[in-house]
Amino acid sequence: MNKVTNEAVIQPGDWLGMIGGGQLGRMFCHAAQSMGYKVAVLDPDANSPAGAVADKHIRAAYDDEEGLRALSAQCKAITTEFENVPAASLQFLEQGSRVTPSSSAVAVVQDRIAEKAFIVSAGVPVAPYAPIQNKADLQNADAALFPGILKAARLGYDGKGQARVSSREEALVAFEQFGEVACVLEALQPLKDEISVVMARSLQGDVAAFVPSHNEHRDGILAVSTAASASLPVYQQAIAAAEKIAQALGYYGVFCVEFFILQDGSLIANEVAPRPHNSGHFTMDACVTSQFAQQARVMAGLPLGAPTSHSHSVMLNLLGDLWFDEQGTYREPDWAGVLAVPGACLHLYGKAEARKGRKMGHINVVGSTLIEAQQRAAQAAAPIGFVYHA
Repeated sequence: MNKVTNEAVIQPGDWLGMIGGGQLGRMFCHAAQSMGYKVAVLDPDANSPAGAVADKHIRAAYDDEEGLRALSAQCKAITTEFENVPAASLQFLEQGSRVTPSSSAVAVVQDRIAEKAFIVSAGVPVAPYAPIQNKADLQNADAALFPGILKAARLGYDGKGQARVSSREEALVAFEQFGEVACVLEALQPLKDEISVVMARSLQGDVAAFVPSHNEHRDGILAVSTAASASLPVYQQAIAAAEKIAQALGYYGVFCVEFFILQDGSLIANEVAPRPHNSGHFTMDACVTSQFAQQARVMAGLPLGAPTSHSHSVMLNLLGDLWFDEQGTYREPDWAGVLAVPGACLHLYGKAEARKGRKMGHINVVGSTLIEAQQRAAQAAAPIGFVYHA
């Protein structure tokens, strides 16, 4: 940790910093500002969602030293909005500000090869895999890794930089299409379910985990998250595994670990996101403390809030496709129809242009029981053409 870490609590009224101007940064701004903090955002986009609501917007590239210096001069504590912020930029900021998560932690999870090896070293199982640096690595890869998934080691998200490969030949073609960058080859697993654990770890080492969420992905993008109960043994196992990873990584802040549950009931870790996560958006309306409020608490050196759920919930991820009818004609979704549903909470990200595949917002639907939340989610999905099946 850097030189600011062990100083006194950063009091409300002071400044917190954010690198990245997307929707996660926007929701962080709202949470931090509600606690009395001022927020400065560094992002090159003049129209960034977070920049639009921040108290100060520093328009600069993520590796621009002048911009980074201005952010550090303004803010005693700084965090990140997405995992691909250059670790070198975080290291630069650590010279004068508290940075959570640290540059060393982010550097590990930015690279799938380093990340897989680290998770295994922490005592948490992953799918069988092999690091791929060149064509020879693919040609010599264990045949048991096919069929598999070839993933670019860096800069992949929402299914980008990934290809399913049934054979060595298909893997070689995909490797060439990726530009022969470093990759990970993972053996396909017999999946029963996909869950994730969003957790906060304070500067004092305290941990608070939210209820794990069941996740449904479509075309590599999270579509639906359902958060109901942490009572299942496999959910408790996932929470314990996520805590092991956080402690081994020396992680401070909010993070998410995605897990696969296999057909035999066993659990394996897929990947770590060193930030709040889409699957944790339910916490904004279903929990005592949201993932974004936890993020601000960690930065400021405050105690963690209670992660307790007061409602069951379903989160619907809204992509830009919903703004177009079957003929491709633009039309505004029926938000009045959504908000007529009891327990439906609409969160739009302030993006000026809807595009297919672009994350535009989400709907949290809460209920006193899981069945009620699911029934309400179906009612909220219908007016906007969102395909939802409980």
